[in-house]
Amino acid sequence: MHVQGGARARRRAGEWFERLWHVVKGNIVLIVALLAAAVTCIFVPFDAAYADYFDWSTLACLFCTLAVVSAFKNIRFFEWLADIIVRRFKNMRNIALALVFVTYFGSMIMANDMALVTFLPLGYFVLDSCGNKKLTAFVFVMQNIAANLGGMLTPFGNPQNLYLYSYYAVSTGEFFKIMALPFAVAFVLILAVCLFVKPQPAEVQTQPHARPPMWRVGVYAALFALSLLIVFRVFPYYWGLLAVTVTLLALDFRAVLRVDYALLFTFCAFFVFSGNLARIPAVERTLGALVARDPLAVGVLTCQVISNVPSAVLLSKFTQNYPALLIAVNAGGLGTPIASLASLITLNTYRRMHPGETGRYLVKFLLFNAAFLAVLIGTGYLTLLIL
Repeated sequence: MHVQGGARARRRAGEWFERLWHVVKGNIVLIVALLAAAVTCIFVPFDAAYADYFDWSTLACLFCTLAVVSAFKNIRFFEWLADIIVRRFKNMRNIALALVFVTYFGSMIMANDMALVTFLPLGYFVLDSCGNKKLTAFVFVMQNIAANLGGMLTPFGNPQNLYLYSYYAVSTGEFFKIMALPFAVAFVLILAVCLFVKPQPAEVQTQPHARPPMWRVGVYAALFALSLLIVFRVFPYYWGLLAVTVTLLALDFRAVLRVDYALLFTFCAFFVFSGNLARIPAVERTLGALVARDPLAVGVLTCQVISNVPSAVLLSKFTQNYPALLIAVNAGGLGTPIASLASLITLNTYRRMHPGETGRYLVKFLLFNAAFLAVLIGTGYLTLLIL
């Protein structure tokens, strides 16, 4: 009996450890952000200035966007829409183009990480049903690049854009002016690379997704438009926050429950981290001098180490050159797997769907990202010269 009891205890302990490890793996960026914030709190004790770290408008806009996107996902709207698009194409080149560009344009509306959460599984489903799973690594890498670069055109396309747009009070026209050339170059590069896929005949064999309730689509579209109006500062963010939250609680409370709160808490942790760093004299002097010399290069390099969202929050404390910083934290999302949250999402999804093949994926990921990053850095400097 004693032996059996010990075995059960060890089994339960193993199950709890497995669950804990699953939570850690799924929230690694949040955990790192919390640890980084905690370390800086040692050097900067809590005081009243902490309250000024948080950009409440950015957090409200991000919550509204994520909540509405969750509501759309609950009625399988994006799968239905993407499925319609993909089924119109009859060969692997066109299917790859459709999957990559639905992610590219989707990230402009629903943010890059949410676009990947929605369209990566669709990419796997389509390639599997076509009997061409060997193309998955390439399509995933290109979907990841498309999500990072497609979202650069709009203030709400990437989380760091939303923060910088609000922090610097950039006008909408000015924002589009800064990001138009990098966006256009990215479009051409992605198209050119995808055209190398062989146009082998292909057909999706599975049944199409059922059409979602169109009245819900209309209501959620209105709420999404309301979220965009918050981003564009048409009215105070708290009214939009109240309207979106109350409506979704009434129609689909699960959408509110399934918001990516880890991303919101990650933002909060990075606000504390960057705010504290800016108050440490040695860090302020060093970063201030480096950013003053070349904010674009420093921004891209910083993204490779701590990812683009915290880089945007941190470096914004040291420069007023927002065009260079905007380009840096968008282009800088390419590069290493930790350069953006979207890249980590793609890596984890591929590992889950193709266990044991992570090495091959990472080789493709690093080669394509390095090439795209080099071109985008050059485009960034050209844009700054034109501006």
